[in-house]
Amino acid sequence: MPPRPGDTARDALGDTPLPAPGPASPGGRDRYFDALRAVALVRVVTYHTFEWPWLGLLFPSMGVMFALAGSLMARSLERPAGAVIRSRLRRLLVPLWVFGAVLGVAMARHGWLPGADALYWVLPVGDPPGNAWGEQAWAVLWYLRTYLWFVLLSPLLLRAFRRAPLPVLLASLVPVVVFATVRPLPDGRFGSALSDLSVFLFCWLLGFAHRDGVLDRLRPGAVVAAAVPALAAGAWWAFHHQVDGTYDLDDIPLAQALWSAGFVLLLLRFRPDFGWLARRPAADRVVKVFNARAVTLYLWHEVALMVSVPLIDMLWDIPAFERDLPLDSPWFQFGVAWVLIAVAVGLFGWVEDVAAKRRPRLLP
Repeated sequence: MPPRPGDTARDALGDTPLPAPGPASPGGRDRYFDALRAVALVRVVTYHTFEWPWLGLLFPSMGVMFALAGSLMARSLERPAGAVIRSRLRRLLVPLWVFGAVLGVAMARHGWLPGADALYWVLPVGDPPGNAWGEQAWAVLWYLRTYLWFVLLSPLLLRAFRRAPLPVLLASLVPVVVFATVRPLPDGRFGSALSDLSVFLFCWLLGFAHRDGVLDRLRPGAVVAAAVPALAAGAWWAFHHQVDGTYDLDDIPLAQALWSAGFVLLLLRFRPDFGWLARRPAADRVVKVFNARAVTLYLWHEVALMVSVPLIDMLWDIPAFERDLPLDSPWFQFGVAWVLIAVAVGLFGWVEDVAAKRRPRLLP
């Protein structure tokens, strides 16, 4: 479906223009999509700080990010697939290589000896390896690995989707249902990759449906009638199949898939006008920076949380800080982590510009 002039949004892993079939915001950007991505990133950092299980129900960040990226990919594939995939790989891999080089040296200083599987740091078709010391930092790379596979598979997925949009969309939930109820996945890298692909395949295809205008052609009542049962089924499965006594969607693949499916379906079908954001320059600027530095923020936020712990420990040795600052509060760590994330954006954000073949800038 051809885009309307001036109707753009941004990639979930960068700031490539993303034409969108919806109300255009002043300034030629889809500020609703930009805001969704910024909220998703804030929610990720919040979850990794506080580990509140209900956050996944409040806002399923990863499903949202995969849907936004799928929408961009569908639009991009109007160009030759080879060039699109090369561009996506470059924008994904260059920041990852810088991250891997820094983290790899740090893990080596803490006893990690790389083996042949270190090649997954070069092309993360499987989870890159590391040691226990750095696990908190490299564990988040499952998202980039899943994104990579979706990029590689998108030419075939889009072709199948456009032949039969609704049947393919419904069929995309079958694998995760089968893996949860009939045939468990194998252990190891293959099983992990297949699990994440099956969980978020529906959201990626929802991005296709948004891009091609399929969602806009559906009646609002029909969309609600499909989304509400998906949400109800996801919530029911989460609360009746808890892992270690928690209903955290991250630990319950089928619940994550169903809840994200219903939630993202509503988000993409009922899109409010976010033109008001342009009238709030400070907020609009923050949203722009989040979108332009999405990869950097995602890659380095766990490192920021790791560094915040010894940094706060040092503050306990200063009597005035010990007396007047809430050093034992997770909210204080949350604030310190955002300061460190800002530092990481300043130090490494320019890598995203290099990967996108733009002039490096401190901030966009």
